[in-house]
Amino acid sequence: MDSSNPVVEQIEGPVATVQLNREKQHNAFTPEMVSALSDSFIRLGLDKSVRVVILTGRGRSFCAGADLTSMRNAATQTDTENLADAEAIFDLMLTIDCCPLPVVGRINGTAVGGGVGLVSCCDFAVAVNRAHFGLSEVRLGLVPAVISPFVISKIGPSNARELFLSGGRIDAKRAREIGLVHYVVEEDKLDQVVEERVQELLRSAPGAVSAAKKLIRTVGGKSVEELRTYTTRLIAERRKSPEGREGMDAFLEKRDPWWREQ
Repeated sequence: MDSSNPVVEQIEGPVATVQLNREKQHNAFTPEMVSALSDSFIRLGLDKSVRVVILTGRGRSFCAGADLTSMRNAATQTDTENLADAEAIFDLMLTIDCCPLPVVGRINGTAVGGGVGLVSCCDFAVAVNRAHFGLSEVRLGLVPAVISPFVISKIGPSNARELFLSGGRIDAKRAREIGLVHYVVEEDKLDQVVEERVQELLRSAPGAVSAAKKLIRTVGGKSVEELRTYTTRLIAERRKSPEGREGMDAFLEKRDPWWREQ
């Protein structure tokens, strides 16, 4: 594996794996890693041969958040440069969160700060039981500002208050209870459970999965009245779409639709 590359990407059939590759630094963010991650997810989102993305870290840590040396350097930059650095991290989170492909988090170890932001942007998150999670920014005189929209969307304001204000860590069991991760498994079961989630996703129509992700983002936080036009038009479009017609025909004809035959 190329240790000089902060992000390693591998594609096997319809599944892409994106791995954070700064093991000795617990996969902490640098501007180079942020840029490489963004590029990977933008490119994969446009790749018609890819249907699922797995996001993971190398070694025993998932992601320790922003590299403190890089953070300290940002504090000495001009206001414009400092702001651009923060905007790049926000744009990374948004790119993953809005990726048209389903993203499965293979959470191979502890996630802190921006690492929790990454977990929050995954559609499925499977964590090893030894993992811990924390937002320790307040203990450094900072706040988890850039990742806050994504984390709060995932765990809710009440749980965010506990984590944002205390700066303490929670274990994987607690992370599951608050909705940050979906599954907690023994380390030797991690790949098995991730693969099960991937196979579930591959059973679904790719266009419908993408539309479902957009549906969740659009519906969240809006009143029922505001959503009448959007939701009714969406289901009408999906019924008439090639995937919708194929899925209903296959069910009635007691056969697999085309996307399960790939």
